[in-house]
Amino acid sequence: MELKLINDNGQQAATLQASDALFGRDYNEALVHQLVVAYQANARSGNRAQKDRGAVRHSTKKPWRQKGTGRARAGMVSSPLWRGGGRIFPNSPDENFSQKINRKMYRAGIAAILSQLAREDRLAVVENFSVEAPKTKLLAQKVKGMGYDSLLVITDSLDENLYLSSRNLPNVLVLEVHEADPLSLVRFKNVVLTKNAVAKMEEMLG
Repeated sequence: MELKLINDNGQQAATLQASDALFGRDYNEALVHQLVVAYQANARSGNRAQKDRGAVRHSTKKPWRQKGTGRARAGMVSSPLWRGGGRIFPNSPDENFSQKINRKMYRAGIAAILSQLAREDRLAVVENFSVEAPKTKLLAQKVKGMGYDSLLVITDSLDENLYLSSRNLPNVLVLEVHEADPLSLVRFKNVVLTKNAVAKMEEMLG
């Protein structure tokens, strides 16, 4: 599989031969969807707490006598059937939302996303991606000069200047290879990898 190798102006300078297993795989929409949903679910924390009828602070006195009133029998105002009563199946703070994804499925899903990005001409490779100083303006000008408005940059090693420059740009994200996740790959319109990042990614996922 040949990937587009671009210069600092965003123009294609040459091509780079890459692994077909990682960048030439067929797109599997169901697998990619499962991967993205599982990633979001695994990042979710249990922060909801509801009370059952035992935890609700109410009187335990019987509201009215059992018979003779014409109303339905009731034993306690904390009943889940009553307004202000406890929940039947309450949410707890230690609720686990995680979903299991096998390693083979994860690698296949990431490869499917990268392959589709390459087919849609949304993925490119650069020799090196860096800025001279930790200034947001410099990185914004560099990204705009390359012709991108939404960009995910994946590098083999993240230098401090690049990291600090990218933090204030909402449409630019810089990650190392081992930090690349399916949600970021799907979210951004364009993806740029450094040449060393491609080799590292082939070693990890190929």
